[in-house]
Formats: sequence, C-alpha cells, structure tokens
Amino acid sequence: MRGGDKLLEGVAGQPLLRLMALRALAVANGTVLCTLPGPAHPRSACLDGLAVTPVFVADACEGMGASIRAGIAALPADCPAVMILPADMPELTADDLTTMLLAHQTAPAAILRAVDRDGTTGHPVIFPADLFPALATCRGDTGARDVLRQHQGRVILVSLPDRHATTDLDTPEDWAAWRRRSERKNRFEE
Repeated sequence: MRGGDKLLEGVAGQPLLRLMALRALAVANGTVLCTLPGPAHPRSACLDGLAVTPVFVADACEGMGASIRAGIAALPADCPAVMILPADMPELTADDLTTMLLAHQTAPAAILRAVDRDGTTGHPVIFPADLFPALATCRGDTGARDVLRQHQGRVILVSLPDRHATTDLDTPEDWAAWRRRSERKNRFEE
C-alpha cells in the first residue's frame, strides 16, 4: 500500500477492519479474536467499543503465519473449530460467514474453504480443532497453505457469491479499481 494501511481504508463509512469485525460479531457463536500488531497500533483504536478479543502479535512483521500462530494460541481450550477470516476482504458479508458456519454444522470434521463463483479458492477457511497443532506451526506469509495442502482430502469447498471469497485488495490501484466497480454496481442496482 506504499505506506498506507489497507485495513484502515474506508468501506461503508468506517475502517475496513472495524467493518469486518462487526460482520464477524454479527454471526459469531463464540469469541471473535482479532490479531493486531500491538495495543498502540492504529488498528487497535478502530476496534474500540467492539466485543472482540485483541490478540497482539509481537512478530507481526513476519506475516500471516505469525497471526495464525498467535490466534490459535489464544483460542479457548474447548474451541471446536476456528474460522480464519482475513480482514482485507471487503466483499465478504455476514451472510457469507453464516453460509460458512452452516456448512461447518453439517461437516464439523472437514476443512471448509470458500470459493468464488468461478470456483477459485479463497477465504474464509474453517479448520476443526484437531488441526490446531498444525496451524500453530504456520510460518511466513503463506498462511495455512501447507496445512491445506497436507490435508487436502478433508477440504470441502463452499460457494460464495460473485468474488466475495477472492476479492483481496493489496495496492492503492486495487482499491481504486474496486471502488469504481462498486460504484458502477450500486448505480446499476438502483
């Protein structure tokens, strides 16, 4: 983002991180954890007043692996599964998260992975508790790809609308293009 923070980009009148936390809270059956670089980081302030549990990641600069490890370590002991929901995916809705949770109810031992309308894999992903030890070893910025690859026989794909599962905005140009598409879509729907 060339110095910007994509999770603090405005979406629907608020920082994207706050919006995604609100969506998670709307459907959560338990604790919503949010991994953050630290309590003084601007991301922490945008969550003020929300019933999320902050999990501070000392080695956040490592990437997604560090966030996954810290999040897994912070889960309650009796947690049956975890939904890994990257906060930089503005098209994921509360309905999408509900779809994932309903799929988990029907297949609690499976890894559930969202796909977009074209079948491209994305996020969120739900992992059952027996895979927490494997997730606790994630390293680098590849997230849980190795865990998914090692347990691919347990993966069930869950279809989400349009590009909800794959819209990930990493550059100012990505954000500008997404905003143009969103404006056109909104005008068309009116």
